[in-house]
Amino acid sequence: MTGDQPKAVEGLVSGICGGKKYQTLLGATGSGKTFTMANVIERVQKPTLIISHNKTLAAQLCGEFKEFFPGNAVEYFVSYYDYYQPEAYVASTDTYIDKDADINEEIDKLRHSATASISERKDVIIVASVSCIYGLGEPVDYKTQTLSLRPGMGKNRREILTKLVDIQYKRNDMGFDRGDFRVRGDIIDIFPAGGDAPVRVELFGDEIESIKEINYATGEVTGVRSHIAIFPASHYVASPEKMARAVETIEDELEGRLAYFKGQGKLLEAQRLEQRTRYDLEMLREIGTCKGIENYARHISGQAPGSRPYTLIDYFPEDFLVIIDESHVMLPQLRAMYAGDRSRKEALVEYGFRLPSALDNRPLKFEEFRALVGQVVFASATPAEFEREAAGGISAEQVIRPTGLVDPVIEVRPTKGQIDDLIGEINLVTGQNGGQGDGRLCENAAVFASEAKQSIKTSCEPGILGLPRRCAPRNDGLFAQPDGAVLPGGRVLVTVLTKKMAESLTAYLASAGLRVRYMHSDILTFERMRILHDLRTGVFDVLVGINLLREGLDLPEVTRVVILDADKQGFLRNETSLVQTIGRAARNIDGKVIMYADTVSASMQSAIDETNRRRRVQMSYNEAHGITPRTIEKAVREVLEATKVAEAEDVWYEARSKNEMTHKERKEYIGRLEKEMKEAAARLEFERAAVLRDRIMDLKA
Repeated sequence: MTGDQPKAVEGLVSGICGGKKYQTLLGATGSGKTFTMANVIERVQKPTLIISHNKTLAAQLCGEFKEFFPGNAVEYFVSYYDYYQPEAYVASTDTYIDKDADINEEIDKLRHSATASISERKDVIIVASVSCIYGLGEPVDYKTQTLSLRPGMGKNRREILTKLVDIQYKRNDMGFDRGDFRVRGDIIDIFPAGGDAPVRVELFGDEIESIKEINYATGEVTGVRSHIAIFPASHYVASPEKMARAVETIEDELEGRLAYFKGQGKLLEAQRLEQRTRYDLEMLREIGTCKGIENYARHISGQAPGSRPYTLIDYFPEDFLVIIDESHVMLPQLRAMYAGDRSRKEALVEYGFRLPSALDNRPLKFEEFRALVGQVVFASATPAEFEREAAGGISAEQVIRPTGLVDPVIEVRPTKGQIDDLIGEINLVTGQNGGQGDGRLCENAAVFASEAKQSIKTSCEPGILGLPRRCAPRNDGLFAQPDGAVLPGGRVLVTVLTKKMAESLTAYLASAGLRVRYMHSDILTFERMRILHDLRTGVFDVLVGINLLREGLDLPEVTRVVILDADKQGFLRNETSLVQTIGRAARNIDGKVIMYADTVSASMQSAIDETNRRRRVQMSYNEAHGITPRTIEKAVREVLEATKVAEAEDVWYEARSKNEMTHKERKEYIGRLEKEMKEAAARLEFERAAVLRDRIMDLKA
């Protein structure tokens, strides 16, 4: 550990050992917050839940913690849907939308692996998304329904098979996948729901003779086990007694609800509710599960109406640690989940699509979450007011970077002539000659830029970039097509306020010969990764964006961050947003931030003061310890490494789509894409899996 990491670790560990419920770590961008968190976990020796605000960052954190703790159970728990359309009813148009979801089998496996690890061991670190506050089956049932097998144990074949069926495993003697078992005489092959490899249980009469791990494809024995715990294939499993009781209470609720609807003269609602619920009850009696079983979770667990649901947090032991990464983003997300879910389900209940008990299948309220967790560490470069108040101030500060880098210098420049000034700054940073780049404008862009040029150059009002939309931008944000050459020099990030401004400014900068692209929420997730990759490798020099140029971006090549309309009031220009955006220039020794504004707003002043405060601390530390700052060196991850075959297929797809594929070609192509989507998910490359999913859905439509 270097810099102020040791002090931060000591402060947090001391607080945890002293019984503090909340602590806040203020960690500047690039100061090694993840390494600090790892050291805290190692010191306190507690099972840990780390909550991140999106799947991509959660996957990055999970990979880093696997490197820090190679011998521990580091698990990944996020929503297992590649695509999810929740059940809903729009009363104004009398439109019912059935639930439509595409479950990612690999993520489902990781979820089962996470809950199984908590049940089996203590050295567990789970990196989760907001999915951790959504309903899950009762942990007691999950643990008690586990099938535990050891060599020499007295268990007959029928007993094992009956138990496997009870915990939702399916017999499949033809195919064989997670959650399946197959039987050949006295040999039972079982593929655990959260496992990577199947196991073979060999019987001798009514006794287990051996338990072996086998290769999924060849059946070759790869290991011998002295014990195996087969956890349920569903988190909503229950004993036959509990399921029978649940069926009775569901019927009671149904009768009461039907009486209510009939008393109100709502015969249609009564008919649709009875038809659906009777079918679900029959499925629960016969096979122990049904579509949408989570809506009956309260009945299965035996909880009282209005009770909070069981979640992943209930699977942890009493004494565990919670770390909320990027807390200024994560906490608002935790607060918002309940209200959105509630409004959607109330419509379903009111119009007879669900029983009122479905309302109890929900995410936790924020108050319930706070009551459920024990000790919490908030980690953020910009802690919000809640984190500061809950922890009684900043518990530990970490602003010294291991590389000696200091926070960037900030310049405030007037908005008059800001676009011409911006072009000059870009030319200075990137080394281009007087704005005469080698970009080739797309069709009509020259006319578009010519007509738009005067409106931009003469605009003294911040944020006015109203341009005619003659040249529609491509979805990848590219106006000027690069010739592949890589120029020396730095890179520039430019942040604006709206999507239209991003597209318009990109078009104008392209007309000036600059190599530029834009990025906003309409850009496909995987394409964003490609854009960032191309920026780092020098395919282009300037990236124009809105709110995506903040948390999670690690771009050491960026030497300028430009904030247009910095004095505008609102979410995109509050103190937190400004500090996060300024941090993007803190990875390069030549980093500088330029704010274009006519006045210095309160948010600007706060962000500037905080940045200057950190600079003073960092420079004093470097001087005292004789440290020479150096730019962060980070290898450029080849986004295309794992997708070269897909890129070739992309070309084929684009070519064929112009002339329409035959039914056979479309079917074959969908099969190839589905296979690659699953492989990408297995490698935790969820952005690639998402873009493949979207293409599959487009082809099927």
